[in-house]
Amino acid sequence: MLRRRTVERLAAARQPRTNPHCRDASGLPCDGRLRLLSFNIQVGIRTESYRHYLTRSWQHLLPHAGRAVNLQRIGDLLADFDLVALQEVDGGSLRSDYVNQVEHLAQLGNFPYWYQQLNRNLGPLAQHSNGLLSRLQPTELEDHPLPGPPGRGAILLRFGAGREALAVVMMHLALGARTRTRQLAYIRELVGDYRHLVLMGDMNTHARELLEHSPLRDLGLLAPQIEATFPSWRPQRCIDHILLSPGLALERVQVLRQSISDHLPVAVEVRLPEHLGRNTLPQPRP
Repeated sequence: MLRRRTVERLAAARQPRTNPHCRDASGLPCDGRLRLLSFNIQVGIRTESYRHYLTRSWQHLLPHAGRAVNLQRIGDLLADFDLVALQEVDGGSLRSDYVNQVEHLAQLGNFPYWYQQLNRNLGPLAQHSNGLLSRLQPTELEDHPLPGPPGRGAILLRFGAGREALAVVMMHLALGARTRTRQLAYIRELVGDYRHLVLMGDMNTHARELLEHSPLRDLGLLAPQIEATFPSWRPQRCIDHILLSPGLALERVQVLRQSISDHLPVAVEVRLPEHLGRNTLPQPRP
């Protein structure tokens, strides 16, 4: 019988890992724009129809040559962004040919900072994880297991200090509504009274539910995109989101039509308040 490793996870401060091969750690573009992407990559499996859940299900357990090709496509896509939230990433096991996919995508996309959040440890068979890729060095990074059955987590990033800091939470929420409500209540407590806030990830529910009927409803967040993101070959459900506080000016939003997972990636570009960009985030090198 397959046994899950049951070491209890606790919320903790962490440090991002660095990519020694990165050629560019220049920080925020001088125009104050920040390019965000959230993507559930389904451990690098390309799914183009419902039947592939059956015919390609073995790829969740065993390595295959096409995964490296698909990860290269994903890496090419990510290279255009400053801050990326990844869901359903493998941290280095048999099925990924012992490649830490977060680290690998940091290298492919030329990101100076990355972090792997291990949420379900099945030893050599699977390392179920969330991932962070960033061109900006966070002031603080916290790893939070979410309430409910083990296997879900959130990553909290802070850029700057105090109430004027930019807080970013990356997450992968539960399928069940009751558990998801508990997780959102936890995240609501986590973000406190930050004025500048981004919540991003696979939230497994629609934007209206998040903004009007969940524990997030008093935050005044905006959901700039309402296009369906799942399944990627015939999108019907809008469950992948980047939610923004009103002080972050929206420049562009797009659901990218890329058939390289069973989800479509969500991209948002925001312009930060001038004081936030100037005083909080790293600036380009001269």
